[in-house]
Amino acid sequence: MLQIDTWKRVLIWSVCVIGLLMALPNAFYTRVEQSNDAKAEIELGIDTPELQSEAAQWPNWLPSSLVNLGLDLRGGAHLLAEVKVEDVYESRMEAMWPEIRDALRDERATVGTIRKQESAPDEIRVRISQPEGMSRALEVVRGLARQVQTLTGVGATDIEARAEGETIVVQLSEAEKLASNDRTVRQSLEIIRRRIDEVGTREPTIQRQGADRILIQVPGIGSAGELKEIIGTTAQLTFNPVVRRGTDPDAVPGVGEEVVPSIDESGVFYTLDSAPVVTGEELVDAQPAFDQNGRPAVSFRFNTSGARKFGDYTLENIGAPFAIVLDDEVISAPVIQSHIPGGSGIITGNFTVEESTNLAVLLRAGALPAGLEFLEERTIGPELGQDSIDAGKVATIVAFVAVLVFMALSYGLFGVFANIALIINVGLLFGLLSLIGATLTLPGIAGIVLTVGMAVDANVLIFERIREELKSARGPARAIELGYEKALSAILDANVTTFITAVILFAMGSGPVRGFAITLGLGILTSVFTAIFVTRLMIVLWFERRRPKTIEV
Repeated sequence: MLQIDTWKRVLIWSVCVIGLLMALPNAFYTRVEQSNDAKAEIELGIDTPELQSEAAQWPNWLPSSLVNLGLDLRGGAHLLAEVKVEDVYESRMEAMWPEIRDALRDERATVGTIRKQESAPDEIRVRISQPEGMSRALEVVRGLARQVQTLTGVGATDIEARAEGETIVVQLSEAEKLASNDRTVRQSLEIIRRRIDEVGTREPTIQRQGADRILIQVPGIGSAGELKEIIGTTAQLTFNPVVRRGTDPDAVPGVGEEVVPSIDESGVFYTLDSAPVVTGEELVDAQPAFDQNGRPAVSFRFNTSGARKFGDYTLENIGAPFAIVLDDEVISAPVIQSHIPGGSGIITGNFTVEESTNLAVLLRAGALPAGLEFLEERTIGPELGQDSIDAGKVATIVAFVAVLVFMALSYGLFGVFANIALIINVGLLFGLLSLIGATLTLPGIAGIVLTVGMAVDANVLIFERIREELKSARGPARAIELGYEKALSAILDANVTTFITAVILFAMGSGPVRGFAITLGLGILTSVFTAIFVTRLMIVLWFERRRPKTIEV
């Protein structure tokens, strides 16, 4: 006999109701978007009746998660950037020079005086006055090398030193360059992601392509130029000793020095020691603040290593100017008034509140370790996305109507039950997409259309099996029960294999392929649920009410 326990009936209907409630906000997508904007405006103090009325359209106690629209549907910006990994070599060698210089100074009796020479960006050339001490000098420099972990597990050193006459040439090893390239791209990827997340964009696609390229797709941004402004600012912060202050932009710096312009003092140029005392990489926090005069500023705090170096330098250089350099411009050059042991301070300058807030965001996200070269940039307008949505709607409606008509004509009342389950199936699918915050792309719409076509497969198997049982002179109740029991294995086999395919597509694919895999995989789950449980429950309720002697399927 057909029988479903009461608790199972309650559970099935509860799942359907909750799923449909989760999907319902997508039917009010525009209003929900407007209400979110309204809440933002109200929080900013702009309290208008229009905004309040829009915000009140959707009750706060109901689910409000939405299916995010991808770049091809919502419009946005697409960038393909190449990371200039060679930039890291130069900064790495600059940071290493003070360490090499101090180590060789301790051996002055053996190697004589040392002088840094002009060299390529990825090397350091040091001339010693006593060539007979070259072997000792190389031994000292090579002693500064650190181990690099390679893929083979064999340790290699990060630097190589050789002699050319009276000159020591120090370069990064090939193993270190490969490791540095990988670190640089990974760090750039993470920093780009953090910067875009700070702006609050929804569901960006940020992924590595090849050895040194990064693909960036952000829905909802007006132009590729706007996206480049967000991620293109390097925000490289350094704290450098000041050699002298002048007004000549063509001043010739000494070896290991550089001339940097001032941001807020027109015509002023600082000659700085190019080896920074502390860098922005050692920052752990940066927040907008105000100085003692009430002007916008940025407060910062170093990590333990940076705090120690910052404290030691301020202790030894009280009364000396200290330049704060952002992207090769001096934003402030205060005189050190006292020892600063805590590793925290404040950056002042001619900032507006907005500029100090943006600077804090960039510093908090971290500095890009290398420059980016944008190889490809596209802006996809919302009109193109709307065309794709409209085309997807038409395709879905056509498939939906065709399936409804086919099922109703082929299976009569049972086909109507299957059609109701199909509508619930689509609602549950959108409810799951909303729950997990999935991004819907054009291939995702294709997955939904395919789900609609496949959704009735299980019902077709069940109904055909019921027909066969009726031909064997079974009673209606027994035929329905056997139809579900005998079709179950075929339904599971067919859907499990398709679900495995969806999982593989999700694991191996990226971007649009994943979007298709998500909708296909979730569609399989909802289809099996509605076919095995929802249609059966509807048929059981109908049978208990009518108690027919014969049925036609």
